Amino acid sequence: MTTNTERPGSLTKEQLEQYNREGYLVLEDLLDDQDMEAPRRAMSEKVTMIANELYEGGLVQDKLEGEPFQYRLAKLFSGLTDKDFLKYGRGWRDRIEGYYHLMSNPKILDAVESLIGDEIFSSPVYNVRPKVPGVAAGAVPWHQDKSYWPDANANPVITVWISFVDATLENGCLHIKPRSQNKKLLEWHAETYSGTGYTALHESQLGKRPTVALPVKAGTAILFNDRLLHMSTPNNSDHVRWSVDLRYQPTDQDPMPQHGVGFLAHSSKFPERVATLEDWLAGRPEHEG
Repeated sequence: MTTNTERPGSLTKEQLEQYNREGYLVLEDLLDDQDMEAPRRAMSEKVTMIANELYEGGLVQDKLEGEPFQYRLAKLFSGLTDKDFLKYGRGWRDRIEGYYHLMSNPKILDAVESLIGDEIFSSPVYNVRPKVPGVAAGAVPWHQDKSYWPDANANPVITVWISFVDATLENGCLHIKPRSQNKKLLEWHAETYSGTGYTALHESQLGKRPTVALPVKAGTAILFNDRLLHMSTPNNSDHVRWSVDLRYQPTDQDPMPQHGVGFLAHSSKFPERVATLEDWLAGRPEHEG
């Protein structure tokens, strides 16, 4: 594939055509171990906090401090209930330094720039998702991301889904319906199986397009439109399927403050306003100088 230096961002013409036609794009090996080190450290910091709480509450007898990254959380919750896990939420949005480094990673922003231009706002709707074996909340039903901001004028919103371990059919990789991004926002309901209240669609709403499973290696990013139909299956492995879903939109769209505080991630017009780590940690959307 050839690149075009006059086209903004890092995506090729062929990749843009794939995204616009199918509604999604897989970028293999977008992040390397160095890119993933800081966010993995942030995830581990959160797991340590949870382990301490479980230990102090008498729910576990061992904090399992020597367990590898992909196994520790799974083993901590192996004898506990869904309710014990959901105390910490179905997705995490902690302001821990490593997540800022992930959301502001130039490799991610360069890809997003190809889709929405170089005035980029990082949405407050990001999630660190530890899909734990045997926890019902790990399975995410068919839905459209836009169902979580139905009244916002934020369009397009680009989801960047990144796996931090190899995502497989066994541990619950992403599944999508290609070319479903052209559907309007479908009427959804709150699912009741997992106790999370995820937005969900009925089988009759999914159409006849075949489902595509997307097992990917760690460091792979999957970009998709916020109307694309997608889901993920339960984790039937012995380890956590760690992933993060980030969202980006043009700066002239609704920042969706009802969901939290996002931040200015990239700007050619106002580079001095791009939020620093200190701004993000303090909950400021821009750098004020």
